[in-house]
Amino acid sequence: MMLGVVGQFETGLPPPTRYALSDTHLNHEVERTKNLLKKNEQEWKEDGCSIMTDAWSDRKRRIIMNLCVNSKMGTAFLSSKEYWKPSMGFVYGEIEVAKEEIIISLGGNEKAYKPIIDIINKKMKGRLDSSSHLTSYLLNLYYHYKDPQLQYDPDIMNAVLDFFDTLLCNNFMMQRQVVTIDLLKYKKKVDKFGCDLSIKNCRVNDVEFDPASWCGLFGGTPPHLTKIAMMILSLTSSSSGCERNWSMFEGVHTKKRNRLEASKLNNLV
Repeated sequence: MMLGVVGQFETGLPPPTRYALSDTHLNHEVERTKNLLKKNEQEWKEDGCSIMTDAWSDRKRRIIMNLCVNSKMGTAFLSSKEYWKPSMGFVYGEIEVAKEEIIISLGGNEKAYKPIIDIINKKMKGRLDSSSHLTSYLLNLYYHYKDPQLQYDPDIMNAVLDFFDTLLCNNFMMQRQVVTIDLLKYKKKVDKFGCDLSIKNCRVNDVEFDPASWCGLFGGTPPHLTKIAMMILSLTSSSSGCERNWSMFEGVHTKKRNRLEASKLNNLV
């Protein structure tokens, strides 16, 4: 039937390219798969599910993070994201944001949210609440400007003092300069820290916002603290970039297919 329809246009009709055919059929298959997952999505709502992440780096050293959902019906692939942003300055803050959202979504019912928050806190203890995490949390202007009360939190400030005591353990004069002079300027938004451009530049936490670059641009007044802040905010919090995960992506992203866009990679997987 298809050949008959094509024949009506006589000879000379340019055939569709393999790219046009592959995209069309791939998009149809993606829609079919989404429809098949609707039963899973309903089960996720009724009985709950677990979000799983797995990251690997391709041959170009780009970090790809896969997101999957696991439930009684099995594991389903959601999407993949290129993950390049230095994350140390966001780990503790985003966990705090997640805990607040959990409390709100459960209507502030302590009996409902407390077991979940307790599990999160237990998993964080000794792993994601180190002096480095809390110091980078305070030195990330997105959180500091959003919540000025962070600087008065005793747990955070004790962690910050411990961090500088460890980092500058053999240099008392530098400790004194950074903690009693530079840090106070930062907390009080002195000089460039408090200019309009500085404040507006860190109101939104999106892919364009880089707290380390912000410090390099606006943190010139206290150079010692700025240097330390740029160092810690440029750190990653995961070793996933070093992993070579033998997953489906390894089969898809080969030398012959290394020009595939991320969206097509998602659809193929």
